[in-house]
Amino acid sequence: MTALVKELLNTFDRLTDTERLELVLEILKRTVDLEFLPLSDEDLVLNAEGLFLKL
Repeated sequence: MTALVKELLNTFDRLTDTERLELVLEILKRTVDLEFLPLSDEDLVLNAEGLFLKL
């Protein structure tokens, strides 16, 4: 994770709930049309493993 992303997340954590919702909605609007490459089997397994361990 880059320093800029960490800074953005730290700023996000300091926002009020209303501001967070506003920001999330705006980010979703801007990313809805992005095209992402399909996840590899390895990526899927790592994500599933992370979720499983959290449960």
